[in-house]
Amino acid sequence: MAGSKAGAVRQRQAGGICYQLARRRVKNLNLRVRADGTVAVSIPWGTAAREADAFVLAHRDWIEAAVQRQLCRAARPLPDRDEALARFTALSRAVFPSFAPVLGGQMPLIKVRRMTSRWGVCVPAKRQITFALALYDMPPEAQLYVVVHEFCHFLVQDHSPAFWAEVEKRLPDWKARRRLLREG
Repeated sequence: MAGSKAGAVRQRQAGGICYQLARRRVKNLNLRVRADGTVAVSIPWGTAAREADAFVLAHRDWIEAAVQRQLCRAARPLPDRDEALARFTALSRAVFPSFAPVLGGQMPLIKVRRMTSRWGVCVPAKRQITFALALYDMPPEAQLYVVVHEFCHFLVQDHSPAFWAEVEKRLPDWKARRRLLREG
């Protein structure tokens, strides 16, 4: 990309798939399909754009399916906020006892809001967990996974092996449950 600004985003096309290409400080080629259905590829510095084209072509079937999923998800009406809050509060109360000692016996504040790229966010410093409104439409097994995942952040704040060990201790089938979210 000689002559272009560092990190500038360029529109490209490969095999009929339009995508945004950006050079970033990454080690591998990264592919994302955003909530609005746009396709984005990040490539390491020094990687030729034609490699990104080949990468997009190699993942064409996955991209097309992901775009469809995102567009269908965007077309669905959001659930009632109060119903979603009631459900996630109930799930949180069910999970809370195994986390009570680390939380000093105090239930964290549970919130619900519209989010586009996460199913949940835990802020240990505020003793707060926020769940995505769209999680309400996911299978109950997936909902429980997200609740447990977020509560585990009160124990381990990153996604290190120690974190995943805590998740596994509470939900041995967490990988299958997470897959339900990704299949949407």
